[in-house]
Amino acid sequence: MRNSHAPAVASAILLFCQLTALPAFAQPKAKPPYVLSVFAKAPTGLSVPDSIAVLGDHVFVGYGDGNKPDGTDGKSSQIVEYRMDGSVVFTYTVLGHNDGLKVDPVTHTLWALQNEDANPRLVIINPATKQTQSYQFGPTLHGGGYDDIVFLGCHVYISASAPVRNPNTGPAIVRATLGPGIVTVKPVLSGNAAAIDLLTDASVQLNLQDPDSMTLDALHNIVLDSQSDQELIVVSDVGKPHQRVLRLPLSQQTGSGLAAVEADDTAFVTSSKGFILFADKGLNTVFALKRNAFAPGVAYTAANGGPFVGTLDMTSGVITPIVAGVVNPGGLVFVDTSGAQKNAEKEDRCEDER
Repeated sequence: MRNSHAPAVASAILLFCQLTALPAFAQPKAKPPYVLSVFAKAPTGLSVPDSIAVLGDHVFVGYGDGNKPDGTDGKSSQIVEYRMDGSVVFTYTVLGHNDGLKVDPVTHTLWALQNEDANPRLVIINPATKQTQSYQFGPTLHGGGYDDIVFLGCHVYISASAPVRNPNTGPAIVRATLGPGIVTVKPVLSGNAAAIDLLTDASVQLNLQDPDSMTLDALHNIVLDSQSDQELIVVSDVGKPHQRVLRLPLSQQTGSGLAAVEADDTAFVTSSKGFILFADKGLNTVFALKRNAFAPGVAYTAANGGPFVGTLDMTSGVITPIVAGVVNPGGLVFVDTSGAQKNAEKEDRCEDER
């Protein structure tokens, strides 16, 4: 979910875009049986939609507005709350450049990370009351900022982005604990950790130069995107003595064979019923990708290095395009409409404080 500026042509496109359609020369297209539609255009004055989070029947989208990813410009970002029909419910303002955006399944609050390159901040939003609470981090051990969040069991994990060292001997993932107005962190995965390469089955030493987006797979392993390294890192039993780390290089099929490709958000399908939402930072649009039935467990990825959105083979690392004609796809989530996810969240229990 790294910040990038839309090309000048994208700004011109925005002047002519309609709510449900784009001009033919800028029209993203999906391969059948997938059907692509516009979920929401950027509200007036906002731009660069990226992270997406879903709570019940509401969707939250973070707009970076082209602000500096280290927060040194003193500007604020907007997080827009939508209904499922794309209509706006509320807009939250957070100081800094918003990147990570996730829902805590226990408290049903929204965690928003700011400033992924340096000077990180956290804002926790209560959508029920519209109240926000800000938290500060201490000096980062890796010299950069924090980018994305996953909730696993009673713990919160955050990716440590924009490391200043190469090789990266600092943390790539930390576990976060809240205190009065502060966030304390403990490293759980180092940027130079030992791993097994899934393509060669060989032991390797990582050098993660761009820890970025994170998600959970079907087995509740953490899946970390090291974006400019063009690889995913899969971590099982995170933080435990028997923690296991896997590396999956990412690629796409080209006319001359497989080529490495950079990707942003990845999401795993949790039900045959649902749809995908993804944000295009260049087109200032959030799109919905639908079909009659999805295959549970399949991974979908926003390959900003393509650029395209496609399915990801977790054995080979090959991303196969489904949506072409995009400019800069970033945030991507699967919206489960089966009701199973909502029931699971209701049953969530956690003794620890966030």
